[in-house]
Amino acid sequence: MNHVRHSGSGRHRPDRHEVTVIVPAHNEEAGLPATLDSLARQTAPPRQIIVVDDASDDHTAEVAAAHGATVLRPPRNQGSKAKAQNYALPHCSTELVLAVDADTVLAPDYIERTAAVFDDPEVTIAAGAVQTRFTRTLWERGRSVEYLFGFHWHRPIQHAAASPMVCSGCCSVFRRADLVAFGGFPERTIVEDMDYTWSQMIAGRRAVYVSDAVARAADPETLMYLRKQVWRWMAGFCQNVRLHLPKLFTAKPILALWVLLALFEIVTAPLWWATPFLVAAASSWSLGEALAWWAGAELLLTAPPLVYAAHRRELPVLGVLLNIPCVYATKVVNAVYAWKALAVELVLVPLKLAKGLTVYEKGRPAIPALP
Repeated sequence: MNHVRHSGSGRHRPDRHEVTVIVPAHNEEAGLPATLDSLARQTAPPRQIIVVDDASDDHTAEVAAAHGATVLRPPRNQGSKAKAQNYALPHCSTELVLAVDADTVLAPDYIERTAAVFDDPEVTIAAGAVQTRFTRTLWERGRSVEYLFGFHWHRPIQHAAASPMVCSGCCSVFRRADLVAFGGFPERTIVEDMDYTWSQMIAGRRAVYVSDAVARAADPETLMYLRKQVWRWMAGFCQNVRLHLPKLFTAKPILALWVLLALFEIVTAPLWWATPFLVAAASSWSLGEALAWWAGAELLLTAPPLVYAAHRRELPVLGVLLNIPCVYATKVVNAVYAWKALAVELVLVPLKLAKGLTVYEKGRPAIPALP
């Protein structure tokens, strides 16, 4: 096992909240340098960076060590991100732990901005806004629209109500004492970030969305990998509904409302998409007129938050708006696997007719190194 303590490149300065970073990595030699470089450029450098080389058969460990990280090698593949993170947790001694995916690049002030919210002793987890790193393919462009809309419309509203739906697992900061007391990163569901966020809010702790902190994640660039990622996300959401929803009604009713609204959106999405055809069939409107009305309504609901997001993140507004058609391809994938998750995780599993999703699959292949 190779242990190399991160030195902070000589730029470390005393901070009121020290941070250890955990980066779970399986075959990440190409993409890992960009993640580690972004950590080295932090205005509030972490005390230590731990890379969990989870049974890689490439040069992940060597790349991590060359960037000054502590490298931990489990004796066998851990099988999920949460288990790999838990392998590193006993090696963390700082007040805060930042979990970063090996394909995620943080803005230079990410740690400084997220750590600051822990001045409030009730805050137990915090995360910033996620954007896509690449917008090369249809699927990446669609996901970029989802992120810009969600993190500049849904998430601020949820934050204002002190009930964010989730602190994103690719870039969340945890209060280590609370995380250890909980038993570490939860392994009972396939999406540990939502499980921990809901569990802590049910326990009366605070989860915080830090809008000024930005993380850029590499998202699926092909339909095959998008399907894997969306199935994991949707199955994990329904697993958490099954596990937590009864407690949310009493302990965190506003979060229960967000969950019910999400379930309502899943169930009614096909009806909304069929609306132009139903209107044309039931009225004097032609199908073209009904489709024009539907598209106008969609644009009216979607465009304003996206224009605001583009200005907020200094992105070209026209480029963002031109990506809107791409989001409907990802929405179809979302709907298919959301309905599958409802059937499997909320119907078949309770009836003991299925086991649900337990195998963790990455939502992308190894990404190429940036020039």
